[in-house]
Amino acid sequence: MDLAEALTGLETPLPAGSLVTPEDGGAPVLWLSDRAADVDLWRRLADEHPRSGLCPLVLSELSWDDDEFRPWESGELYPGHMSSPAHADIATVLDVWWQRYAGPEEGGSVTAPYGPDWPGLAEGASFAPGAVDEAATRLATELLADKNRRIGLVAARTNAEALAAVGWSGPLNYENDTGLFCAVLADWRRRFGTTVVGAGFDTLWVSVAAPPKDLTEALPLAAELFAFCPDSVWQGAGTLDFLAERMVGAGTWRFWWD
Repeated sequence: MDLAEALTGLETPLPAGSLVTPEDGGAPVLWLSDRAADVDLWRRLADEHPRSGLCPLVLSELSWDDDEFRPWESGELYPGHMSSPAHADIATVLDVWWQRYAGPEEGGSVTAPYGPDWPGLAEGASFAPGAVDEAATRLATELLADKNRRIGLVAARTNAEALAAVGWSGPLNYENDTGLFCAVLADWRRRFGTTVVGAGFDTLWVSVAAPPKDLTEALPLAAELFAFCPDSVWQGAGTLDFLAERMVGAGTWRFWWD
């Protein structure tokens, strides 16, 4: 879908903004608001997405003194480097990442009670369709309370796929193909009602409509989050057990890749 053409068909009036072309050239892949916007605009754009094909994302800059609003306004975007999320096998992707990050050198305490072998995918949860939108709106409201953040629009089928479509390279220090992460995010939407709501230079915010209700549900899902973003344990919870405790009832997952 052509972004510029899709923008002309929007029913929701947009504030001042600009089209962003990727660093490697080609057609624009992002519309970026010039300033902060409120959650009402985000919600109207999200409601219009099924018709417009444009996914709204809450976007953050690299740091508070970042004059270029990296990577978005600076155009540090690489859509041509990303695979299609539809072509990935989720279980295999997470298995490979688990083997890479949960090796013997990590020690058993970090990923206990699991060893170096991938424990497999967590069982999905049930949720009402409306719960997905409600969880996403809550997170968007929270993120947009920071007036340094802006709204971006990306032509994509889902918010998960929008990250690959725009060429976001946040996890570059761990894996340079964002399409693989998008495939996992799309599967989490199917199993847990997640929505990619916000992204920064190397950070990601995801709403969760059906978070785990207890540690029994949370632990296998925590293994998936560790494989997806090991810094959530290495620089965050410290152990898989503690990450699982934090996930019980939590409607937001935040990821970062240093």
